[in-house]
Amino acid sequence: MKFIDPRIDFAFKKIFGSEDAKDILVSFLESLLGLDGDRRIVELTILDPFLAPRIKELKSSVLDVRCKDHRGISYVVEMQMEKVAGFLNRIQYNSAKAYSGQISKAEDYPKLKQVIAVTITDFILFPKFVHCVSCHKSQETITGDSYLSDIVHYFVELTKCTKPLADCDEILEKWIYFIRFAETLDQVPEQLDFPPFRHAFEKAMVANMTKDELDLYDKAGIAIADARGRIELAREEGREEGIQIGAQRGKLEGEATILTRQLQRRFGTLPEWTRKTIAKAEQSTLEEWSLRFVNAKSLDDVFTDLGSVDMVE
Repeated sequence: MKFIDPRIDFAFKKIFGSEDAKDILVSFLESLLGLDGDRRIVELTILDPFLAPRIKELKSSVLDVRCKDHRGISYVVEMQMEKVAGFLNRIQYNSAKAYSGQISKAEDYPKLKQVIAVTITDFILFPKFVHCVSCHKSQETITGDSYLSDIVHYFVELTKCTKPLADCDEILEKWIYFIRFAETLDQVPEQLDFPPFRHAFEKAMVANMTKDELDLYDKAGIAIADARGRIELAREEGREEGIQIGAQRGKLEGEATILTRQLQRRFGTLPEWTRKTIAKAEQSTLEEWSLRFVNAKSLDDVFTDLGSVDMVE
């Protein structure tokens, strides 16, 4: 058996955002949010169901998963493989838009319900802590109490999750493992051979995909590979440019050091303005001063192009 990679946005939408796979999304959300008892999701409405033909027709589609439960709480679930500029700003913008989009006029404010934004990343987003699942919400700074709780953000950083499947005891840990490693598996592991994971593997099975779905999946994968290639090329060009800049700086600093030592040997202790002037000089200027030094009888002979004000210590 061969499975698609749930980390690719198109595949994630197919598995977690299909109208016939609500049990998959419910299980994931309940495990992430710790919903149990009367807080469990009784009913879920997919606001933008996965429809391959419609997505193929559009040149640009938003491939996140949007849904609403029986309490009116909205969920915006997104899978992101590459870190891009303004990423956190975009996440907050989307959640705020989902919140404000619930009503059409100001007097309907009481109708606003909570929005929970769930973002799964295939990169480290918050390097200052090691836990892979984090929750972010507003709190009053002194009491720590939460009064503005209508927009809450959950993040799952896949690359921080290093547990082998045998050590994944919690349902959420199993979902994280599935999202990260499903593509590498050739059969359903025994630890995941139960509902709704069986259903998730069925949705992810390449053999169960239509021609349109395979075409869109391949294009999505190519787009990600191209984006990563551009990022790596930029990094390589940046490294090369950095090496060149470093070499130039090293040469410049070396010439400045040599000139300073020559001046010290001939004229003794140098005034502070001399050191500062040399440190700020460009290479062509250093070369000119070095030539003047050969016949110079004083510092004034070397720095003849400096005004008296600049030469005051």
